[in-house]
Amino acid sequence: MTISSHPSRWRLLLMAVVGVLLLAGCGGESGQTGGGGAGKRPPVAKIAFEPGQGAQEASPTAPVRVSVQQGKLDEVELTNGDDENVKGNLAPDGRSWSASEPLGYDKTYTWSGTAIGADGKQVQVQGEFHTVKPRETVRATVNPTDNAQVGVGMPVSVKFDAPVRDKKAAQRALQVQTSVPTEGAWSWLNDRQVDWRPKEYWKPNTRVTVRANLYGVPYGGGNWGKSDVSSTFDIGRSQVVKANVPSHQIQVIRDGQQVAAYQASFGKDGDPNSATPNGTFIVMEKKPVTFMTNQEAGYFNVPENWAARLSNHGEFIHENKANSANIGERNTSHGCINLNVGDAKAYFDSAMLGDPVEVTGSSANLPPKFDVYDWQIPWDQWTAKSAT
Repeated sequence: MTISSHPSRWRLLLMAVVGVLLLAGCGGESGQTGGGGAGKRPPVAKIAFEPGQGAQEASPTAPVRVSVQQGKLDEVELTNGDDENVKGNLAPDGRSWSASEPLGYDKTYTWSGTAIGADGKQVQVQGEFHTVKPRETVRATVNPTDNAQVGVGMPVSVKFDAPVRDKKAAQRALQVQTSVPTEGAWSWLNDRQVDWRPKEYWKPNTRVTVRANLYGVPYGGGNWGKSDVSSTFDIGRSQVVKANVPSHQIQVIRDGQQVAAYQASFGKDGDPNSATPNGTFIVMEKKPVTFMTNQEAGYFNVPENWAARLSNHGEFIHENKANSANIGERNTSHGCINLNVGDAKAYFDSAMLGDPVEVTGSSANLPPKFDVYDWQIPWDQWTAKSAT
């Protein structure tokens, strides 16, 4: 009777009990999911490396950089296998760090440090990469050397200790800067030598700076550049020798004016093996005394004075007492330009390495293969030998 007469009380009691149970259940699930879920959210900061993480063939001169998105770098270190720190700079906005010096060949580099994300969470900067291991590092040299003063015909020459397969890569690393605007071009004379020369003779008193930034340059075949090389030198006054074979004399033209004319005997006319060949040569070397040998002509280690070498084929300007009777009269030498002793000394003293000597009127021509033959190559053929 009591139950049936008061049904609403039982309903209210049951609803209250169920409500309490539901609230208890909902409250426990919210604390577990809400608190635990927020704690498991990953940091927003994202780290990126250049070269990429784990790279194995990195160039030692390629950009080296670590950057962060949605955060800032706190501290960064890049160390090599000897635990030496690589120098670098942090960007003003704190979002990147870049190395400021080249790396070494065949070394493992390790990143360390931290970054703070926009969410305030710390992330680790960690990773490593390895630089390329060359089969061989190839040395290069530049001529003229630092502080030299040379004549208006002197080319710039970069020579390599081993063949260069990727000539484009090597040539892109070469620069010539001049104090006076000068049109010129690189030309590969062989796979170990590339020369730069102006289209016309240098203007006097030009300062020239050559930079060969060859460290880290791949030459092909596993060979890489060993080091950067550079040179700054000066062009002197203009002095050009005009050597017309039939005239039996040479003229010295300095800064556009003839300053001397010397009686001469050139190579034997009509004998292609002895005639002084046509072409534009330069003074390559000067020696007060040089010893000359010509097996075909039958002489060995004959001393000649005041010798200025014009070609590795064997041509010089020098004195020759034994041929003095023919100087100014007949061409009877074995290819050299013979002068009398006083004239040879005067010319020798005035000459500078790189001075042009222009031979004309000869019955013979010399193929462009005996150094220094840069001016024997026509300009269109010269530029065609450029790799870029």
